Amino acid sequence: MNIGLFGGSFDPIHRGHLALAQAAASRYALEQVLFVAANVPPHKQKPPVTAFIHRYAMVALATQDERRFVPSLLEAPEWAGGANYSIDTVRRLKQTLKKSDRLFFLIGMDAFKDIANWREARALLGECDFIVASRPRYSLRDVAESLPEDLRPPAAVIRPFHKQPAKGDLVLPGVTLHLLEGIHQGVSATAIRAAAAQGKPLARWLDPRVADYIKKHGLYRGKRLDK
Repeated sequence: MNIGLFGGSFDPIHRGHLALAQAAASRYALEQVLFVAANVPPHKQKPPVTAFIHRYAMVALATQDERRFVPSLLEAPEWAGGANYSIDTVRRLKQTLKKSDRLFFLIGMDAFKDIANWREARALLGECDFIVASRPRYSLRDVAESLPEDLRPPAAVIRPFHKQPAKGDLVLPGVTLHLLEGIHQGVSATAIRAAAAQGKPLARWLDPRVADYIKKHGLYRGKRLDK
């Protein structure tokens, strides 16, 4: 079985997240995509993210119509404790999978650009395939240069890559990347939180059930919205 792991703050989950997951599931025959809301994302501890229970509830609402999408408690407070690191989540998940299962890690290009600074990045890239949602302004060279130094091809090899768009597969010793193009929807969680704080309609960015949940619970009112 092909299984996707899609982690993030999901603060809130929006149409861009769903579009990425739908495209990845179709392109790579993913039978399940686990949406893993982080308890405490290491890079987003200040200002505090919305309480886990709210973010998990919004994920559950947004994914309930797609049978392949599964809201996951892999990083719930009672399981993950403090800050969540992807390498720990992946290893914990793989302990529950069959040997025949193939795991894919879904990530946007903006986040992938920082992958070399993630905890045990080299090990993480070797644990599963990565599906990277590329953007038009990125080249194949940008992708290759984002890898940890010991996984990058020699500079002379990747120099010509700047003329090639970030699409297709990039298979190197210790890492397999699938570059998924054409799904960027220009949706920003920061913009959504700012709109919610001002009481503006959110339906253009969110599943209607998520928009209603935010309104009902008064989420994002009176919070810092700059990060």
